[in-house]
Amino acid sequence: MLGHSLVDQCNEWLSADLDDWTRRVVRRHFDPATGSRYWLNRLAGLAVDPRDIKHYDELVALGPLPLDELRSLDPTELVPQAVARPLAGRIWDTGGTTGTPCRLFYTPGMLAHRGIWRAWSFVSEGFRENSTWLQATPTGPHLIGNGVWEVTELFGGRAYTIDMDPRWVKRLLRDGRTAEAERYTGHLVDQIVTVLRTQPIDYLNTTPALFRVLAQRHPELVAGLGGVRLSGTQLTPAMRREFVRALDGGICGASYGNTFGNAAALPPEDDGRLLPYVPNYPQVTMRVADRSDWLRTVPYGEVGRVVLSVLHEDLFLPNILERDQAVRFAPEGRWPSDGVANVRPLEVVRSAPEGVY
Repeated sequence: MLGHSLVDQCNEWLSADLDDWTRRVVRRHFDPATGSRYWLNRLAGLAVDPRDIKHYDELVALGPLPLDELRSLDPTELVPQAVARPLAGRIWDTGGTTGTPCRLFYTPGMLAHRGIWRAWSFVSEGFRENSTWLQATPTGPHLIGNGVWEVTELFGGRAYTIDMDPRWVKRLLRDGRTAEAERYTGHLVDQIVTVLRTQPIDYLNTTPALFRVLAQRHPELVAGLGGVRLSGTQLTPAMRREFVRALDGGICGASYGNTFGNAAALPPEDDGRLLPYVPNYPQVTMRVADRSDWLRTVPYGEVGRVVLSVLHEDLFLPNILERDQAVRFAPEGRWPSDGVANVRPLEVVRSAPEGVY
């Protein structure tokens, strides 16, 4: 059973008052002596003094986060000077789908937060501890690859891995080289199949696009799995129903997010037509905004653009206008903040393909 300390930690986070938490994070990043250099350098040009912010909803006054600045910024400038220097750890990249990747430094506390929430979702979805996983997700600079640590260190398991470079597939698709993209997808599936045929794998962690190809080409291997955990933004209700049938009784779990922040899946609703997610509160929150006016939150049940805010003590990134759209979801007492559902890309064009991820 998942350690009580992890469950207690999740309950503590869920009990946090979001306004109190917002003030705490803002004060830390704008402290003149120990704040983050990035935010202190931007202070004079902001429309409001962030230190006057009292409520979470007031963060919109800071405007949308200028993501282009994160493409060339030294990511350590986002980390408050209160964190002891020199910093030691990994630099993680975003996917780079629409240009040069943004880069973030994750402190140990941030990695633990993400990992603990993932362990919580593993338990809530029914995955067993002390099991063997195959991690078939992006590797290298991609944070999803840290799932190996989350499975092994926090969930007492063992993990096999494959090599996967989603940027190469996206480049091939942008260039119209679909045959080569299909060959690379085959290369990824071959790696997965080799492990599944030769090793005792309980669960697979991969992307919806890649899992669909695996299920079509090797249904017997998918049917033999104890479950799959899907990550990314491409899972539709129809795909999930297809996957549940292919798994033949195995678990179909999911998460939504990226290098900035994540959300865990709740059970499907409306006879499987609604796939809801709730963010890793309070350090991650999600809002669904009007696609033509990011300041206006749409009513529950309507579709809009996902606006992500990151409120870690060691990383403050308010009002990220995501490339995704979703239904605004009301957790109705099960979560202290809004959720999102039926996530999909805001716009699909050749210049910004998702490929196998």
